[in-house]
Amino acid sequence: MTTHSHILRSWPARCASVLAVFGLVLVMLLPQSARAADFSAEQKESIRTLIKEYLIANPEIIQEAMNELEKRQTENEKIAQAKAVTELMPALSQSARSTVIGNPKGDVTLVEFFDYNCGYCKTALNDLVKLVKDDAKLRVVIRDFPVLGPESVEAALVAVAARQQFSGAKYLEFHQKLLESKGRVGKDRALSVAKDLGADVAKLNKDIDSTDTKNLISETMTIADALRLQGTPAYVVGNEVVFGAVGYDALKSAIENTRRCGKAKCG
Repeated sequence: MTTHSHILRSWPARCASVLAVFGLVLVMLLPQSARAADFSAEQKESIRTLIKEYLIANPEIIQEAMNELEKRQTENEKIAQAKAVTELMPALSQSARSTVIGNPKGDVTLVEFFDYNCGYCKTALNDLVKLVKDDAKLRVVIRDFPVLGPESVEAALVAVAARQQFSGAKYLEFHQKLLESKGRVGKDRALSVAKDLGADVAKLNKDIDSTDTKNLISETMTIADALRLQGTPAYVVGNEVVFGAVGYDALKSAIENTRRCGKAKCG
């Protein structure tokens, strides 16, 4: 999966956080009278020494604390993402200019965020095409999420503008050809593919510069940030964000679960 954000804290910083918490717990365990008084310099040094000696004797505590911290952060992240999915679903999947492939009236919607220069997106293309082919009730919304440089932004602008002329199976054909292109994909390549499929290039160039086209990409970027997307491809199905090229089976399972219980994971 191609990442574009999410800077993990360094090991020293994480250790410092654990030590700080450990020290606070130790102070809280002291008698109330001791907590109420200001510690002298000697007392503070004694506390630091005690903490250090205890952790040296029991180093596994640091790892256990960090594992628990990471677990809680992951759980909180999932809760925040699920809330964001619920709040953003109308804009995410029902926008008047959403690009829909598969069944427009399908009972389950799968949203994909992708970049035309993302190698993993190219790999995941076959999974998406197979899902649409195998599932007559599946509705797929594709969102241009150009995070891999200026050429990706150019290609996304052309693709969004092309939706004024292509739809359904025709747009899917354009989408496939562009993702299957060799080398970097930018404006020239995207225009060439659109022209080969019969697009009015003059109109296309006009639509590329339109406010609506630029606003749609800006909207996608804003939604992606709210969903804490880490890169491409990323999917939204049911109440869950699925990161990376997880493969046909994983996506199919999430779709079937959503159909059965309303969530990507039932039970």
